[in-house]
Amino acid sequence: MSKHNIHIPMMTIADDETELVPIITQEEEEDQNTDHLPLILPILPLRNTVLFPGVVIPITVGRDKSIRLIKDAYKGDKLIGVVSQKDVGTEDPGFNDLNRMGCIAIILRTLQMPDGNTTIIIQGKKRFELDTLQQEEPYFKATIKYIDDIKPDKKDKEFKATVDAVKDMALQIIKLNPQIPAEAAFAIKNIESPAFLVHFIASNMNIEMLKKQQLLEVIDLKSRADMVLKHLNQELQMLELKIKSIVKLKPTSINNSGTIILISNCVKYKRNLVEITPIRKLPKYVKEVRLKNGVLPLKHISIKK
Repeated sequence: MSKHNIHIPMMTIADDETELVPIITQEEEEDQNTDHLPLILPILPLRNTVLFPGVVIPITVGRDKSIRLIKDAYKGDKLIGVVSQKDVGTEDPGFNDLNRMGCIAIILRTLQMPDGNTTIIIQGKKRFELDTLQQEEPYFKATIKYIDDIKPDKKDKEFKATVDAVKDMALQIIKLNPQIPAEAAFAIKNIESPAFLVHFIASNMNIEMLKKQQLLEVIDLKSRADMVLKHLNQELQMLELKIKSIVKLKPTSINNSGTIILISNCVKYKRNLVEITPIRKLPKYVKEVRLKNGVLPLKHISIKK
């Protein structure tokens, strides 16, 4: 799960703003039908983000076309079509430079930043597929086709087990990764909707944008959950290997001043993450463990027996 995106669930927009906690209930999810949604939308290209239904994210808008689109939409129904670019390096993407699958979003808030850029807070509503370009200037407008998920039966035990595993594994990653704030666990624990849980975690996973786009394009929710679980499992394994590889110590690393020196490049740890091997017992004179970028208190050390 990524350091940058994971701040979204409890993101403070400003010191005096209310925090956004994008929790969606099962009932609210089922009420998201297409009856009141437009069939022609202004299309906002995103350079390095994939939006999933239900998820709340901040987007910084810098292109003149995009700023104009946001201003016009915010004056109206606040609904826009959000689609990621095929190539993040394209400065001014054409219609054919966009992925075909996107997500309709509602603009919750707009903020003018000190650097002149506009930041918007949007929430995904429903997936769609681009159909026909209707307008190119001053920004894209296109007809769209809404895409419904193929959902498993509510009594599907295999799907429930997969969703439970996704939640448990995400919580393990949050616990092990000091770069992810603990508030993320609070958000995940309070998500009731299986579909939104899958979308929320998919949005925050530490994987490349192409893989997130592939997840968005999977029609079957059960298959999407299986893919998310696979990615989480890979991330957890890499995290566990990284932790073990950078905290191993040799007894000779203990110096006479009562400090253990970790020679390897270490990140800043939290909780009981450090395992010292092959030492079975720390000498009483050891007062601290000195990392390359700071001091680790003894209370954060666990000794491998």
